[in-house]
Amino acid sequence: MPPRRVAVIADSDTRWKWGASVARQIAPEHALDAYFLRGRSTPTERQLAEVGIEPDTRRELSAAELVDDEELANADIVVLAVLGGTVLTLVHSLGIAWAGRLHRPVTVSGYVGVVYEKMVDGLMTRAGTDLVLANSDHDTRRFRSVFASVGVDPESVVECALPFLGGAPYRPSSDRPFTVTFAAQPSVPKDRASRLRLLERAAAHARLQPDRLVLVKLRSRPGEQTTHEERDPYQKLVETLAEPAPANLQLVYGNMAEVLDRTDLLVTVSSTAALESMHRRIPTAILTDFGVREAHGNHYFVHSGCLASWDDIDAGALPQPDPEWAAAHGIGRSDPYTAARARIAALRATDPLPPLRPYYTPQNAGVYLDGILRNNGFDEQGRPLPVPLGGGRGRVKKAVRVVAGRGAKKLYRVGRQRLAPALRRWGSV
Repeated sequence: MPPRRVAVIADSDTRWKWGASVARQIAPEHALDAYFLRGRSTPTERQLAEVGIEPDTRRELSAAELVDDEELANADIVVLAVLGGTVLTLVHSLGIAWAGRLHRPVTVSGYVGVVYEKMVDGLMTRAGTDLVLANSDHDTRRFRSVFASVGVDPESVVECALPFLGGAPYRPSSDRPFTVTFAAQPSVPKDRASRLRLLERAAAHARLQPDRLVLVKLRSRPGEQTTHEERDPYQKLVETLAEPAPANLQLVYGNMAEVLDRTDLLVTVSSTAALESMHRRIPTAILTDFGVREAHGNHYFVHSGCLASWDDIDAGALPQPDPEWAAAHGIGRSDPYTAARARIAALRATDPLPPLRPYYTPQNAGVYLDGILRNNGFDEQGRPLPVPLGGGRGRVKKAVRVVAGRGAKKLYRVGRQRLAPALRRWGSV
């Protein structure tokens, strides 16, 4: 009998980390097949090595190539570690392609991190997968309430936790300097001035506490892409600090779990690294310097007891989460994937599984569904759209227009802010 297989479809390093970690939790004895969607954020070799989970097989392909892939159809479980719109597209298209088969895989979807915005939008695009993983009791109750109200089986929502919560509990050590780790995010905050200000504050803390080691944990190297676009990477911003970076401020890469092994205080705006840190009982500070705002995601931690500013950190703050808040948000559980494994076993016992049916159909949301399908390169019948003659030059032209537009705006700012005042001064001489 061939080995059981779990396939993970992922489109970035972050989603591969989530999907592969979920696969190890729900099907630890299965062989692991990786399907990387070809696109802007397809993970590089370095990013995959940093995640540290090696698949048994690995392929890079387009979403269109997945529809008729026989190996995918024969998998036992498929974890959809992609954007909600892509989940909907694949459930729609694979549901049509797999119709009438005696066997189809159990499908699993979920969220890579905390759900703090567009909750209903994302949830409805994941409806129709056999399991929708919720990372906490808090999310489980919210998700099931929405599903019950729109006629989707609420039992398809299964409570678990972020799959990469683990590692040894925190223990201070005198064998290394007290280490403060700032977990950087590609797009929070987004603007250059705020990102530079954050780096300045980290450097100032390092100068104030010369016996401490301050690490800036980076997500990607310049030129690499991740789930969110990073326009002003800290690797470049560090070169523009008002004063040279102190020796005890270091920029580091690597697996987050390994960095946390030597961390005494985790600082971030809203990275999911905060939940990893809290799970291990490492003091964790959620920064308030730029406000507590939905746009930054740190509002998720309002009741955690971990909100703090750099001034608080300079003064010695070592926040720990409120126990009730932590329990409600999936932190500290010993085996949170028991229910998911039980649901998968129950579904397998009822083989053949019913056809895949997403919530959105041509009948109840034809315009919306058509737009999402076309954005992902599919038609209503679940077939790949034909590639236009010229290999999609329209998209290239659009990209050129965007870049040219940015360049024109930059030239305009230079002219208005620098050249025009200089000309006026010369004219007055």
